[in-house]
Amino acid sequence: MSTNRVTLLLSFLAFLIISACQTAKDNKEAQTASATVIVNPVLPGDRPDPTVVKVGEYYYASTTSNEWAPLFPIYKSPDLVQWELVNYVFPDGAPEWARNNFWAPELSYDEKQGKFYAYYTARDKTSNRLSVAVASADSPEGEFKDHGPLVAQEAGSIDAFEVRDENGKLYLTWKEDGNSRGLPTPIWAQEINEERTQLLGEPKELFRNDVDWELNLVEGVCIFRENDYFYATYSAGACCDKACNYKAGVARAKSLLGPWEKYEHNPVLKDNENWKCAGHGTVVRKDGDHYLLYHAYSTQGSVFVGREGVLEKIKWTEEGWPIFENNASYDREKVSLTFSDDFNPELNPIWQWRVTQDIQYSTGENGLLLKASEENEGLGSLLVQTSTSTEYEIEVGIDPSNSDAMGGLLLVGGANNGFGAPVAGFGIGIVDDKVQVIENRDKALVVKAEGSLKTSEKANLRMVVKEGHLLQFSYAETEGEWVKLGEEYDAAHLVPWGMGFRLGLFAKGSEAQTVNFKNVNIEHK
Repeated sequence: MSTNRVTLLLSFLAFLIISACQTAKDNKEAQTASATVIVNPVLPGDRPDPTVVKVGEYYYASTTSNEWAPLFPIYKSPDLVQWELVNYVFPDGAPEWARNNFWAPELSYDEKQGKFYAYYTARDKTSNRLSVAVASADSPEGEFKDHGPLVAQEAGSIDAFEVRDENGKLYLTWKEDGNSRGLPTPIWAQEINEERTQLLGEPKELFRNDVDWELNLVEGVCIFRENDYFYATYSAGACCDKACNYKAGVARAKSLLGPWEKYEHNPVLKDNENWKCAGHGTVVRKDGDHYLLYHAYSTQGSVFVGREGVLEKIKWTEEGWPIFENNASYDREKVSLTFSDDFNPELNPIWQWRVTQDIQYSTGENGLLLKASEENEGLGSLLVQTSTSTEYEIEVGIDPSNSDAMGGLLLVGGANNGFGAPVAGFGIGIVDDKVQVIENRDKALVVKAEGSLKTSEKANLRMVVKEGHLLQFSYAETEGEWVKLGEEYDAAHLVPWGMGFRLGLFAKGSEAQTVNFKNVNIEHK
């Protein structure tokens, strides 16, 4: 072979190698560019039992509301990480049939119908049973129509999830709430009509809590299909209080109705350095991978912030089981949680109120006029939002000259950490010419410290929160210096079951009275 031909061949081989390397580099860069960079918590603050579904180019999520209206927020995201609040399933409060315990929404989209469904749990006013119900809309950002309860067993029915079997038949699955009576907790499946208004045939048990680590319950089931199997993620243990020990497992079956087998190395989702008591989520597919959006308590925030929305990618074993690395970190910068509002021209949709109260207010150039009441165990009218970190301060501006009720800012929790405990609060308020630090629990208001207000112009109140439960208070008149009021107070005893602290505004007095709030600023450290 001639020297020229050898040189030409070597040059050609070098070109192929360089091209292959460049192609590999380009592919790697493309994969990196399209990879989901997770910034947890993706849903900061008290966002229990998250559900997620993809509709077109966007993902939509919702979370448990407990006793706070508007009910069942709907968030929108292009990437599963950055979420925007765009709607509520029930923006005007509870459906007529339901009283409380507004839990575990589950979103579903029927592409053929072009309809969006929201299953949810609530307690029936008449029977007092926990019931699975459903509402529908033409768009996740549209108006929902409630269709009422679908199933309400004697022990209670919660945690609905919709799935089609291997033949395309539509089923509803749910948990029988036997743990409320010291009984097992079967997961049931029953055929449902395509309109999602009626169950058909008889229910079939899929599995129940029968393994030691599951303790007294299994719940929060999500079922998806992959590799010729139906996979169910599910949770077990205590979800929602100071002594939580929640974890998640996985089971699988060739047929939706079973038999189901549980993974021998369960639980697959458990505590790590940053998050504890993880569970109750929904699996969603993105860019060929599966992700679980679930809730967990921050190890730093304990239970005071509540169960936050955490996203984690699913890994697969060689035997075809979905598992997790359990390495979700806390990545979100606290400064991104800062919030300001001057109530002009309208109320920011992030604000919440007790579902039992017909809240009355007006907004505009003069700020917020909140009508007072003696509702909510004597706390008054409440307009609050979930806390989103353990280190923050909230400042509220009030116009005393345009207020004739007691008003101020409040950290709202429960009288104790037990299920169904009445609301209670710790805060600072203005009444007449006095500024008071108060604790209001069990319908008894206790004044912890008191100061004098010398001006009728704008007054500012401040609450500094440390470690999620240590409170310091101060006030200032117009643009004057801040005056510390009282000592440092510990509100840990007020953290409620199943919820993190709320923080915000209160107006306590007769229904004819109002408090004029000028502005609110929440700064996270």
